[in-house]
Amino acid sequence: MKTLAIGEFKTHFSSVLADLKTGHAVTVTQGKSRTKVAVLLPYDQYRKSPGRKLGILESRGRCKPGRDFAVSDEEFLNS
Repeated sequence: MKTLAIGEFKTHFSSVLADLKTGHAVTVTQGKSRTKVAVLLPYDQYRKSPGRKLGILESRGRCKPGRDFAVSDEEFLNS
């Protein structure tokens, strides 16, 4: 993972985009202490989201609400 200060990030923006296109993540830092303020990921890595784990039942079942699952405003407020 490449780490850049904000000034470097602004100066080398097009090369940062090229790095992202090739699959490399970039961290952006701020100030003399180089505090991390952002991480830029390639879009493909961002879209990969792991499903929820069911804890001890992880290997025994799955929970996936149906497409028609809906809760009315009244039901939501009363719960």
